[in-house]
Amino acid sequence: MDFELTREQRAVRAMAREWALAEVAPVIHRYDEAHEFPHEILQSLGKTGLLGALVPEEYGGAALDYVSYALAVEELNRVDASVGITMWAHNSLCTNHITLFGSKEQKAAYLPRLARGEALGAWGLTEPGSGSDAAAMTSRAVPDGSHFILNGSKAFITNASVAEVAVVMAVTDPARGNKGISAFVLERGMRGFSAGRPYRKLGLHASNTAELIFDGVAVPAANLVGELHRGFVNTMQVLEGGRVAMAAMAVGIAQAALDQALAYMKQRRAFGKTLAEFNGLQGMIADIGTEVEAARLLTLRAAALKDAGRPAKTAASMAKVFASEVAMKAASKALQIHGGAGYITEFPIERIFRDAKLTEIGEGTSEIQRMVIARDILGFGQERTSP
Repeated sequence: MDFELTREQRAVRAMAREWALAEVAPVIHRYDEAHEFPHEILQSLGKTGLLGALVPEEYGGAALDYVSYALAVEELNRVDASVGITMWAHNSLCTNHITLFGSKEQKAAYLPRLARGEALGAWGLTEPGSGSDAAAMTSRAVPDGSHFILNGSKAFITNASVAEVAVVMAVTDPARGNKGISAFVLERGMRGFSAGRPYRKLGLHASNTAELIFDGVAVPAANLVGELHRGFVNTMQVLEGGRVAMAAMAVGIAQAALDQALAYMKQRRAFGKTLAEFNGLQGMIADIGTEVEAARLLTLRAAALKDAGRPAKTAASMAKVFASEVAMKAASKALQIHGGAGYITEFPIERIFRDAKLTEIGEGTSEIQRMVIARDILGFGQERTSP
């Protein structure tokens, strides 16, 4: 088993790190405080090619392998999770859904713009009354000649009110439960298609999260993504990659918490010595460092399985649940190390702590991930990723 990264993978990681430190770190505090979406930062990100990370080269993308992609996601989130989640939700969900299941015409129409960052993407599965239970979805798409008439709404959608393109799921055959769900690609400006007011959130203040609203949207039949009624099956494949990205996001947040704790411990003095010299705090740092590295290895293993074309559903769930809980623990311990200083906005750990919680909720809660893992271990599912 080779744990070494390739030269190309190291180069992607370094590029993402350098860009984030130069373009995001100096200004993101202002956007976070104002709950403002950083349009200028995303324009700059588009020039790096990372908004087309998973898009094939023939459509103007970077065509990164999943290990490289996970490394880039980690580094962006290590500097700021609002920019990080904006990037990977665009890539892993909207853009990748079109890449995996779109027609040639859909790929040609949407992927080049998405890859260049000329358009941001959103992806709509969750609804006010259905999150993990997709069968409870109420958004309906009813055939009407050469169109489908779409009604309903989606909730908690990243990039909702800044996206130009959205892939959304809707019920096309209510009698078939989750086997009667289809996916459609929508564009801003379609009559009846709108976004709600951005939510005011606990964390990720500089990311955009809102409802998507469908009020009699006439969606051309040509905008059906994949086969009719196959939307849920395809969604599960999209989510597999999304969970790898969420795990990488959590690793980045956890590493950021560790970075902040180390910097503070080395400069803060108490009782005549730095905090770094206290044995109790050294043990706390040892635990955080060990867990962050374990989370990183789980995440890169899931990414490597995807690169190898092997089943990665359970590995992705393992990485996601472990990394997200490590992110919360690391952020909490790092804030504790800061003491009162960690509770004020002058120190980044306060923002990191708030941002970490979403990783335990998005892309399937920790409870859902444990259900996926348990079903595999118990032999209830078809997939086995370990002996």
